[in-house]
Amino acid sequence: MSYLATERCRLYYEDTAESDPSKLSAPTVIFVNGWAVSSRYWKPLVEQLAAHYRCITYDQSGTGKTVIKGYTPNFTIEGFTDEAAELIEHLGLHNSRKLHIVGHSMGGMVATELCLRFRDSLVSATIIACGIFEETAFTSIGLFLLGGLIDFSMNFRNIFLVDPLRSLFIKRAATKEISKEYRDIIIEDFTQSDKEATNAVGKFSIDPEALRAYTRHVLEIASPVLCCVGMADHTIPPEGTITLYERRKVESPSPTRLAKFTDLGHLLMLEETAEFAAELKKHFEFAEQFYKKSPQERVD
Repeated sequence: MSYLATERCRLYYEDTAESDPSKLSAPTVIFVNGWAVSSRYWKPLVEQLAAHYRCITYDQSGTGKTVIKGYTPNFTIEGFTDEAAELIEHLGLHNSRKLHIVGHSMGGMVATELCLRFRDSLVSATIIACGIFEETAFTSIGLFLLGGLIDFSMNFRNIFLVDPLRSLFIKRAATKEISKEYRDIIIEDFTQSDKEATNAVGKFSIDPEALRAYTRHVLEIASPVLCCVGMADHTIPPEGTITLYERRKVESPSPTRLAKFTDLGHLLMLEETAEFAAELKKHFEFAEQFYKKSPQERVD
């Protein structure tokens, strides 16, 4: 458990190599959080992966233990990418090709930018529940209404501390039952996150220009990509992740896989941790073998 002082915050992060120095040379996974949540929700997944991988989690500015008081961070995709990039460089993870980047929900947008910045260090990318949608009048109306819901949620978010709205909030995020510990964490993080940061993230996550850039940039990732989706996701329609996968399969020469979880929701890493960890391990191992091939073999 450490802090990294940057121009935008004192960034809180956890590195499994701190307690197990033997993992300093191991393949490394950095996890990028979703909207209005700290890095605590990755813990069960990290426990599944830590025997084989060095795992890095961190609290984005505006969440968890990261300190923004006295700083003036810009809450944009570029700003969140900058702080994660400083952490990657601080830990020396950019010096060799052994980096796996995993992004969840809004974090998929930040993860994608990191993949492009560190393309020479990247082994694989995993995008969880962060899809793309065809631009139609219907989706434009949907995004407009979602923007209104974000405003309402942020102005009255303490209502989610008590039932029945507390239970409804959790059921919207997780279709399968998750432990009380993590139900409490999800609610606590959402209600205690910095309001300005949380509102900004909610808005850029549905901004048409940001979504167009995200689509272009996912297609540019040269390393293997795994798209993960819970088909019972009530937070972000699962069709968006499937569309993203299909676009990459057609337009990108690099390997792309899709992992569909039939009865899971938005929090795959908490709803079925062991099953989800197994999919990640399979993807990481595939990507590592991909980079052991010659450039010509990768094309073939």
